[in-house]
Amino acid sequence: MELRPGREAVVRVAVATLWSSPEAVRAVDRPALSACTDIPAWVSGLDTDQQVGDCVLSQLLLGERVFLSELRPDGWARVVAVEQPAAKLDPRGYPGWLPADQLAPVDPTVAGNPLVVDATVVDLRATPDGPVVLPGVVVGTRLVPAGPTREGWQPVHVPGHAAPLWLPDGQLAPAPSEQPTAVAALAVAQRLLHVSYVWGGLSAHGIDCSGLVHLAWRRFGVLLPRDADDQAVATTPLPFGAERPGDLYFFARPGRKIHHIGIVTAAPGDHGTRRMLHACYRRRRVVEEPLPAERTATLVGVHRV
Repeated sequence: MELRPGREAVVRVAVATLWSSPEAVRAVDRPALSACTDIPAWVSGLDTDQQVGDCVLSQLLLGERVFLSELRPDGWARVVAVEQPAAKLDPRGYPGWLPADQLAPVDPTVAGNPLVVDATVVDLRATPDGPVVLPGVVVGTRLVPAGPTREGWQPVHVPGHAAPLWLPDGQLAPAPSEQPTAVAALAVAQRLLHVSYVWGGLSAHGIDCSGLVHLAWRRFGVLLPRDADDQAVATTPLPFGAERPGDLYFFARPGRKIHHIGIVTAAPGDHGTRRMLHACYRRRRVVEEPLPAERTATLVGVHRV
């Protein structure tokens, strides 16, 4: 099988980065561009300005489906991330570019009920407790079992690998069959406290504000849109004061579209004080904090998934 435009493909690296164009990448982005990405090394090499560069659009997780629309001779692929709704950009999903060698053709022989990675970060190994083959797989990644567990280890099918890879069974969970609670999604997001802020980031290695919300709910099979303004459209408004942990705060400046989102971590206090967990652009990391005055001034809505 080979990659062909007009067909679906799947991500074969732990975390792939979706770029605005091949020409937009920088020298510092090299660890995110290879066929064996090293996203932690990439994030650690970014300075505070590079963390918010708009060359990064989003990220995709191992096994995530894309529609392949173009293959360039220089090895770049234009794709649509069909599991990341972005109605204002493309009705099919989030469009962008990534290196074609980070993709694999869809294998029609791989089928079954997927398991979801529940560990914040886990490595996939060649054998139970054997050498690491694919490091840095993150929470929310879906993997199809390749057989029964063995001594506490689960074999899984992995795109681009002929033989199954292995990870501890305790770091996986069954794919949910029911709508999760907001508190469960909040608990996933809380595990990412102090993770670096990266514009377009969507992993436990680096993440942005809407990525944190998307990933927390994706862990439970709920595919919210990728961007904050679209997430507001896809969720249910509440009156101020009715919010509870796991609900969402939205922020916008007067006359502008929504630019920021956070997850409610406590019911409002007696004097209207509010707390949230969010990937903070200003502090360049995920924080949990009371809303400062400048945030409260731009708070325009509270919603529930």
